[in-house]
Amino acid sequence: MRRWIAHLDMDAFYASVELLRYPELAGQPVVIGGGRRHQPVLQADGTRRFATLQGYAGRGVVTTATYAARDYGVHSGQGLMKAAQRAPQAVLLPVDFEQYRHYSRLFKAAVAEVAPQIEDRGIDEIYIDLTEVQGAQDSVGHDPAGGVRGVAQQIRNNVKRATGLSCSIGVTPNKLLAKLASELDKPDGLTVLTEADIATRIWPLPVRKLNGIGPKAAAKLQALGIQTLGALAARDKPFLNEHFGRAYGRWLFDAARGIDDRPVTTRSEAVSISRETTFDRDLHAVHDRSELTAVFTKLAEGVATDLQRKGLGARTIGIKLRFDDFKTVTRDLTLPQPVADATAVRHAAGLCLKRVELKRRLRLLGVRAGTLLKL
Repeated sequence: MRRWIAHLDMDAFYASVELLRYPELAGQPVVIGGGRRHQPVLQADGTRRFATLQGYAGRGVVTTATYAARDYGVHSGQGLMKAAQRAPQAVLLPVDFEQYRHYSRLFKAAVAEVAPQIEDRGIDEIYIDLTEVQGAQDSVGHDPAGGVRGVAQQIRNNVKRATGLSCSIGVTPNKLLAKLASELDKPDGLTVLTEADIATRIWPLPVRKLNGIGPKAAAKLQALGIQTLGALAARDKPFLNEHFGRAYGRWLFDAARGIDDRPVTTRSEAVSISRETTFDRDLHAVHDRSELTAVFTKLAEGVATDLQRKGLGARTIGIKLRFDDFKTVTRDLTLPQPVADATAVRHAAGLCLKRVELKRRLRLLGVRAGTLLKL
């Protein structure tokens, strides 16, 4: 039985969800990452007035952007001020994680109707084992992958019908290649590859495209004259072991050849649950006390909601602070019994906060729940 693993990635997920809410923005450059003050305003004539990046000042970052905005060089993780220089006319919308989580649940349920063997990799991406799905092993004409291609298209149709959103799917013999394949024909792409396609579709790619090769490793590979995955595949194991160590060298050797035996893991236990926010301006512990208190309480309530939704309790509650000098401080408190209600989480987080000297202004605040147990 031929092994078929799919990687499904929702296309510009947050931005696409917002376009469902504001269809008049279709085709325009739109950036997600604003705060409450960037909420659209309904005008007297029934139209909406949207904020833009023009003149943006602050330390916010781009959460995601539509493909039209990406054409201007705007990308996730970029500072909004830099994005404003590249696309001042782009519409700026606030982040709405509650809405994104709703659509995340919808698309995953739609996939499960066709293929229940799913590994959850985050709010907008999953791996799917299609090997034993009905029809996946069938050939269509002279195409041995025709059956699994049809299954993948059925999944895409289900997702579109349930959410109104598009996704891109890569289907290959393993997870490593599937993630690469899902990026090849974005957006709204369906790419099916076998081992025979590695030389033509995978080896021309830059080494940085491979999940597991970070900036430092990529820079070292480039210094060694290795810029593509094909060039990496041309190197032997002793060479890679010499320059990267035995374990990572062996992984590079296998990965460049498309070798990956990892299974699709259908269940994974959360290590921790956290909520955090970066402020549009640095807040002072005294002068902005009421605003900080409200945000702190909301973060604790969010963590409690996530715990309850997953049926978990936390033995450890912690906080994370980042000050205006970019110094980050964390504090944790271990509790005698696991907690999941908002009042208990907020109380424990408050005790942690009392152990921090708040002399400098704050730019980030977070609440975390760890040592998770099923309730």
